[in-house]
Amino acid sequence: MANLPPTQYNRPPPSPNFRPMQNTEPNQPIQRGPSPYRPQPPGPGGASPNQRPVTDPRQQLSPLGRPYTPPGPPNVHSRPPPPGVSPSPPLPANFRPQPPSSNVPPSGVAPVGFSQGIASQMRPPMSPGYRPVHIQPSYPVQQTSGSGYQVTQLNSASPPPVESPVPPTENRATSPSAGTHKSKRLYPKQINEAYTETNTYQTFTPAAASNITGQQPLHPQHQPQYFTPAGDQNYTPMAPPVPSPYNQQYTQQQQQSSMTALTNQFSNMGVGGLSQAHLTSVNLIGMPPSVKDLDDPPPTINLPPNTSVTPSDKANCDPSYKRSTLNAIPATSSLLSKSRLPLGLIITPYRSLKEGDDPVPVVTDTIIARCRRCRSYINPFVTFAEGGQKWRCNMCFLLNDVPPQFDWDIQTNQQADRWKRAELNHAVVEFVAPTEYMVRPPQPPVYLFIIDVSYPAVQSGAVATAARTILESLDRIPNEENRTKIGFITVDTSLHFYSLNSSASVPQMLVVSDLEDVFLPQPDDLLVNLMESRSVVESLLRSLGDMFKDTQIVGNALGSALLAGFKLISPIGGKIVVLQSSLPNINPGALKPREDPKSLGTPKESVLLQSADPFYKKFAVDCSRSQVCVDMFLLGSQYSDVATLGCCPRYTGGQTYFYPAFNAGRSEDALKFAHEFAEFLASPIALEAVIRVRASKGIRMTAFHGNFFVRQTDLLALPNVSRDHSYTIEVGIEENITTPTVCFQTALLHTTCFGERRIRVLTLALPVTNSISELFVSADQVAITTLLANKAVERSLSSKLEDARDALTNKMIDILGVYKSTLTSSQSGASPQLQICDNLKLLPLLSLGLLKHVGLRASSQIPTDLRSYAMCLLTTMPSQLLIPYLHPRFYSLHNMSQEVGTYGSEGTIMPEPLNLSSEKLERHGAYLLEDSQNIFIWIGRQVSPQLCIDLLDARSYEEIRTGKVSLPQLDNAFSQRVNAIIGKTREMRRGVYYPHLYIVKEDGDPSLRLWFLSHIIEDRTDTVMSYHQWLAHLKDKVNSGSF
Repeated sequence: MANLPPTQYNRPPPSPNFRPMQNTEPNQPIQRGPSPYRPQPPGPGGASPNQRPVTDPRQQLSPLGRPYTPPGPPNVHSRPPPPGVSPSPPLPANFRPQPPSSNVPPSGVAPVGFSQGIASQMRPPMSPGYRPVHIQPSYPVQQTSGSGYQVTQLNSASPPPVESPVPPTENRATSPSAGTHKSKRLYPKQINEAYTETNTYQTFTPAAASNITGQQPLHPQHQPQYFTPAGDQNYTPMAPPVPSPYNQQYTQQQQQSSMTALTNQFSNMGVGGLSQAHLTSVNLIGMPPSVKDLDDPPPTINLPPNTSVTPSDKANCDPSYKRSTLNAIPATSSLLSKSRLPLGLIITPYRSLKEGDDPVPVVTDTIIARCRRCRSYINPFVTFAEGGQKWRCNMCFLLNDVPPQFDWDIQTNQQADRWKRAELNHAVVEFVAPTEYMVRPPQPPVYLFIIDVSYPAVQSGAVATAARTILESLDRIPNEENRTKIGFITVDTSLHFYSLNSSASVPQMLVVSDLEDVFLPQPDDLLVNLMESRSVVESLLRSLGDMFKDTQIVGNALGSALLAGFKLISPIGGKIVVLQSSLPNINPGALKPREDPKSLGTPKESVLLQSADPFYKKFAVDCSRSQVCVDMFLLGSQYSDVATLGCCPRYTGGQTYFYPAFNAGRSEDALKFAHEFAEFLASPIALEAVIRVRASKGIRMTAFHGNFFVRQTDLLALPNVSRDHSYTIEVGIEENITTPTVCFQTALLHTTCFGERRIRVLTLALPVTNSISELFVSADQVAITTLLANKAVERSLSSKLEDARDALTNKMIDILGVYKSTLTSSQSGASPQLQICDNLKLLPLLSLGLLKHVGLRASSQIPTDLRSYAMCLLTTMPSQLLIPYLHPRFYSLHNMSQEVGTYGSEGTIMPEPLNLSSEKLERHGAYLLEDSQNIFIWIGRQVSPQLCIDLLDARSYEEIRTGKVSLPQLDNAFSQRVNAIIGKTREMRRGVYYPHLYIVKEDGDPSLRLWFLSHIIEDRTDTVMSYHQWLAHLKDKVNSGSF
């Protein structure tokens, strides 16, 4: 293509009646690169690319101080001489005892006389030449056990352990019983004096600082936990190989205390405090949204200096695992209410790892330090006290004993560097759980497939495609320890079980026709080990496609099949995978077609979005208690009642996958289902899991959104945790916060696919502020949109769709109104502008995308199944998938620059995204739009014939085939570049989804054309305003309201 003369790509001269679709405004040029598909060259230099403005001038202040690696604990033992024995002379200052030969780690017993009330007291400065004496005693290490999780036995299956107030290490530092002799550990006189002063633990009280203005941020000084020893030119930030006292960190705290107090005093008066993030207002009226900024990271978390105990850049949680809607927490509930900003957490604890992502570090020594009171896990934001023998919880501030083996490497049987432990350097860490976190042996992966074999399923090709995909994925199913079990049930008007005895050459079918009282036809060989029975399983899958090819049965007893599957795997737990192609019409769980076109777009539509039969919800609750997860693959050619069947995945931690009008005869349908089903089978899962979120004092979790069952007020039960599932939690403030930072910690107790019980801990620390300006500067528009989407879905199901849309609009009015009344010059009265801070400038656009989304849009043309499935996606997608699902990515293909579509340093180079406006559509152009579920290529009516040849292998516009297609891979540069862009688009989104590709012609199929244009959200539709009309509406409401 590159050797063709440019004249071949030029369009013919327009006819006298030619009118362009829409003219682009002069001040909004479209970014173009040199391309032979443009009708006219832009000029000698071409159009200059839009320069991205500097929109975030916030200061980047490091939250960490100078690095310091505390040395080992002081282990000096001295005893008063017995009567009649003269004391030994004092040791010289330069005395250095030899370390003991024993490799037993020092015990973690706290020195006698130390109390929690003086834990943070500072010692006076020591002389430069002072060094304490070190003696390492050989204390025996006590191996203790406790119960970290406990549950109530609800049935024969064993649910996962639930965290209990009893710590696993509770016996490691208990006081001795009466009459029991316990050796005392004594320290040098200087250290003892340092811990017997009358200092008290100081807390920062932002809630009491009422004199701070709204524009002045509050940044208290935090006492450092580590420092670089002065005068040591050879010091490195790594821990020294020889243990030495931990106490040196408190010397600098003592020296800085007076300066810190003075600084805090001036800061509370609003003098001398530097803002770590500047408030920059943006006028939304008349300006096109900068869609490139959707990929920007969330606002910087500006923690006080030395908040983390180590200088690790991984100390705070990555936003792909957990992110907050506000990266600065208000000190009072009144400030949060005044700002009208929502406070919540978006958690994706088991996200997939892409190329270049760091794996989650694993702590394998089973040394798990937890707070005795709040049960939180040790993390990078705790502090150490009493010479490193105790650690102070950063949530409830209780002093806890450091486990005896915390500083010991059990693999090398040597002293370890405390500051290199993963839990002190990484916010996301995984612990290998000891036996006290189990109530039974770890569960093996179990896959039970329930396959619809009625006439519609066989005719659509769903049975044959599913069987072939399972057969080809047997090697990809998680089975590292050869523990995976597998079973099959096929269903029409009867249940068909399959005996998969490893000694048999072919499977044996067992038919059960009694659907009212379901029973298992035989106790064994229905659920077998995959490795042991591999040959007979393969034999079944090869014959399953032809086994029911002549069936004429149209009935389906899905309810009975689910009950039979539950009986089969409930003693173990596992995953029930349902492949359903017809509506269940036999009790229990019989459903009827209830979609009424007259109800669509009316208040009665909300009834159609709710479950029609309580059987499925009750069944899901029973499954959750027995660690059974249900995943639904709905491949119906007609109405499937996604709203009812989706209840099973919703309460068991599964997922619903919907393939409307599925027909395996279309290669595109078969490819999409096979790809997603295979990726689903190959994805690692977390088994028999529970999730608990803890927070600092004064903060509580108020509501939960996602696919799980709430077992207790703060405990989420998930039989399976699927990859890239997102969970949204609303947060409230119960009482004033008096600390400079708060912490949110998520604990996921689960069993891995390879049979290991683990605890994944995600820790997020955020600063506390009394400034409403800091709240707005710290707001994360992506996280806020995710939270609003979940709340809108819940409101739609509990009330009406219209109420959800109104609530979303009112929330936007409140946020913009508060910003205008408190943080702009035009605080009262009408204003021609509509302002918001720079980091929230795309929030109105995203909220408009949510209003126009198929899940919430006011329309009488959206089928109930499509709307219900869209709601399922809105509540489970991670932010990386959700944002393009609400605001699709829009690219120009005919005038992209030459490097786009080629391979660069970061992979395939993608085009610059365009605004979702029909002003960007040119009649001679070709455009690509993707929303993470579908990909569209729009072809203009006057497109160059050469582009048709190079891209679609069609000689002219008229020969282009529209609809669902597979893009041909032709032997020219343009085709290869476009295919590379589509491949990158499918690859870069997290999850198993494989988007369909649709070709849309400007004057082609009207329904396909309208579907494409419904994604152009900046334009007006029949029922929803355009983006500029939406902003004008918000401005009028803001000017007329009082905030």
